[in-house]
Amino acid sequence: MQWYFVAALLTVLTSSQGILTTLSQSDGGYDYDYATVPFLAEVFKLLVSSFLLWRECKLSPLPRMTTEWKSMRLFPIPSIIYLIHNNVQFATLTYVDTSTYQIMGNLKIVTTGILFRLFLKRKLSNLQWMAIVLLAVGTTTSQVKGCGELSCNSFFSAPIEGYMLGILSACLSALAGVYTEFLMKKSNDSLYWQNVQLYTFGAIFNMARLLLGDFKSEFEQGPWWQRLLNGYSFTTWLVVLNLGSTGLLVSWLMKYADNIVKVYSTSMAMLLTMVLSAYLFNFKPTLQLFLGIMICMMSLHMYFAPSSMLVDLPLTVKAAPKNLAEVSVHQTTDS
Repeated sequence: MQWYFVAALLTVLTSSQGILTTLSQSDGGYDYDYATVPFLAEVFKLLVSSFLLWRECKLSPLPRMTTEWKSMRLFPIPSIIYLIHNNVQFATLTYVDTSTYQIMGNLKIVTTGILFRLFLKRKLSNLQWMAIVLLAVGTTTSQVKGCGELSCNSFFSAPIEGYMLGILSACLSALAGVYTEFLMKKSNDSLYWQNVQLYTFGAIFNMARLLLGDFKSEFEQGPWWQRLLNGYSFTTWLVVLNLGSTGLLVSWLMKYADNIVKVYSTSMAMLLTMVLSAYLFNFKPTLQLFLGIMICMMSLHMYFAPSSMLVDLPLTVKAAPKNLAEVSVHQTTDS
């Protein structure tokens, strides 16, 4: 399976995630507890990975599996980072509005590139750095409304705490992705075995969140397992399957591609969601959206296209002496 096929599929699933979530609402709200969706998605990923690992064990007698605690103890760390990140998100939204938070969230594109270089020791060319910055500019441009509107004023009037928490949120998101890639590539273990460990801890942390968190008041009281599926519809289950499938594709990209491919997939998904929303939810596309799409497409071409397509190559070593000889002949003739 080629990485660009997985990246394209991830873009489609990620773009449909917000649309499905909106369609699962009823009268502008949720009939179910949204905190249960990530938990069920983790369980889905764990079941799929366990089945694929069992199938791999049957086909290959000795799949690569490291069972030492020294290696397994590293897998809870991404779940802990994401748990902290989720709390920082809520704290950030107490200081800034939603549109400002979305714009600041694009910082994770640049912070991912920086951490990608520092921790994974992956060198990026100058053109690739320019492409990453262009991607951040393009996604931000697509989200900015007219400067005469309230959103522009609210962005510059946010308190300093909101900006600091927004930067921290972007760094935590990038750190979780880069660390997960490091974890998936540090050994030759089976991808499915690594997923089983990763999603086991993910399910445990999400269950702890359900047990310790407060359920919404409209849900009937009782044991948490009775309230778990309360209000679920067919669209809600599609949200769970979409979120779980997206996580499985991300883990594949972390193993066989890298974080930058994932960043491009999710960024393009955001733009695709905006375009689809124009047809599904009467969203009015703006000039900024079209400009953002053009900038992001330029960034995509700059990052992944061969260098020969972007710059003129210098003269070859063999051609240089010939050209110099021709110049000297012409000079002699002129004199």
